[in-house]
Amino acid sequence: QVQLVQSEGGLVQAGGSLRLSCAASGRTFSNYMMGWFRQAPGKEREFVACISWSGGSTTYADSVKGRFIISRDNAKNTVYLQMNSLKPEDTAVYYCAAPKYASSPFSLSTYSHQYTYWGQGTQVTVSS
Repeated sequence: QVQLVQSEGGLVQAGGSLRLSCAASGRTFSNYMMGWFRQAPGKEREFVACISWSGGSTTYADSVKGRFIISRDNAKNTVYLQMNSLKPEDTAVYYCAAPKYASSPFSLSTYSHQYTYWGQGTQVTVSS
């Protein structure tokens, strides 16, 4: 059984930084792309970032491009989301996600329906 366990989030002031982590267990982590999504109150879940299993490809939502960095450490079965220059509109519950099937080394996906396993969610609140 695949499990994704996320780190705690927190409250941060606008302009601040926060790093989220997501530890995977239950299968070989290195063969799968990983994604981060978020859901703000009253809104649908939206794509944030994705990283290929090789780590050689990444993609970001326009709203976070240049501020967020996704990375992974396959030896530790962990994916990270470094969030810089945070804005109040970044306030949301953040989720890491993994697909059911292995992908090619540079595959990416921004679609939530292509992810099967989800972390428990982490609240990130950015104050103005």
